[in-house]
Amino acid sequence: MSQTARSNDSNSDMHQDRPQVNDLAGRVAIVTGGTSGIGAATVRELVGHGARVMIVGIDDAAGAKLATDLGAAARYHHADVGRAGDVAAMVAATEDAFGRLDVLINNAGMGNFGETPDLDEGQWQRVIDVNLSSVFHACKHAIPRLRRQGGGAIVNVASVSGMAADYGFTAYAASKGAVINYTRALALDHARDGIRVNAVCPGLIDTPLTAGTLSMPALRQTWCENIPLQRAGRPEEVARLIRFLVSDDASYITGAIIPVDGGLIAWSGQPNLPKLLKPA
Repeated sequence: MSQTARSNDSNSDMHQDRPQVNDLAGRVAIVTGGTSGIGAATVRELVGHGARVMIVGIDDAAGAKLATDLGAAARYHHADVGRAGDVAAMVAATEDAFGRLDVLINNAGMGNFGETPDLDEGQWQRVIDVNLSSVFHACKHAIPRLRRQGGGAIVNVASVSGMAADYGFTAYAASKGAVINYTRALALDHARDGIRVNAVCPGLIDTPLTAGTLSMPALRQTWCENIPLQRAGRPEEVARLIRFLVSDDASYITGAIIPVDGGLIAWSGQPNLPKLLKPA
């Protein structure tokens, strides 16, 4: 299968519309959590490169609007990915609508703040269902279809919180850490099928989910001071990596775990001595 993609973009055009590039023409993709944030940016990125996309989510108004805006290349399907039956139906509906499936983007997720003694079983299980079990169910139903076609690509959206932990996010860190190692296991098991599986790990990204946090100036400043690039990321910056990973430009990449975090995970957490010792 041809999955060629090119990117000649620079940071200066992050917010500009770009001409359509048909290097993903003929591809069909599912994007879960596709109605806003990283998911919506990924939908636009894939469609902009010629793919047809099933937008999956629970915000029906946003999903329908995005599909309408993108025309015949996109459709919206309502599914709560925390329910196994919804995930199975999502994959079947995509094949029914577009006749095939080439790309699976497991992007849907949720956060949950709380230390272990403060979490009840239902809170824990919901995070695991949405962030981890949904990936299993989607892959379970997508992989046989990809295998029959001779291959495909899967990208799981994990988090830097799965590469290292954060205070007070026990369930979230556990689920995203599991997604990372599950990605590696999938990559090993299905390389022989021509299916590449990779994970992207966003750090602080300016999305509706982080809007409340980023609206607090002191918290935003402290957070960004810990990021070497000194800012939050944009959804498009994650979406472009995802598009690359499902393209033939990434044809020898599988089992990779790639942070998109402005350098955050590169920091050991030790004090910034050059900054602290700099003469006043």
